Amino acid sequence: MMKRLASWILKLMGWNITNTIPQDLKKCVMVMAPHTSNWDFIIGRLAFFYLRIPAKFLIKKEIFIFPIAPIIKAWGGIPVDRSKSSNIVMQVSEHFRERDTLFVVVTPEGTRSYNRRWKKGFYYIAEMAKVPIALGYLDYAQKEGGVGKVFYPSDDINKDMQIVYDFYKDKTGKYPENFSLSPMYRESE
Repeated sequence: MMKRLASWILKLMGWNITNTIPQDLKKCVMVMAPHTSNWDFIIGRLAFFYLRIPAKFLIKKEIFIFPIAPIIKAWGGIPVDRSKSSNIVMQVSEHFRERDTLFVVVTPEGTRSYNRRWKKGFYYIAEMAKVPIALGYLDYAQKEGGVGKVFYPSDDINKDMQIVYDFYKDKTGKYPENFSLSPMYRESE
């Protein structure tokens, strides 16, 4: 039911959704970028319904207010308190160990506003939990979204972040001026 409804809404909005996640993949950290608008969540959630991916989302706790909090939780929202150090990497890694299936969506920009440096927690969660990173996207210029490349973190974060950069360099956010890939994270920084 949700797949058909999501498909209908996405088509009505003019979006084409693709998926290259291997059928047997049961766990991953999914990067979603560019993240420049609240529409990213709505379109992204519809895409996950359409693709039948049981995604969980890390979302700032301030969003969890009545009357939308129950809806966000039902859709897979996990509140994150960004005001204090809560060791989210360790917490999410533990969730991976406790579950047979888990797809955790992270927006490493951490904000819809322009941010020169991506947060690297997604990388460390995948590394600690020993799960792959899937690169999800919404490209507003092409009205296309979905999941592209899937890879395991190596011992070289700089090399891996180059893979991420190469994937996202031609993706356009709803507000392109708010999307930044440069400079990407360097271990030495």
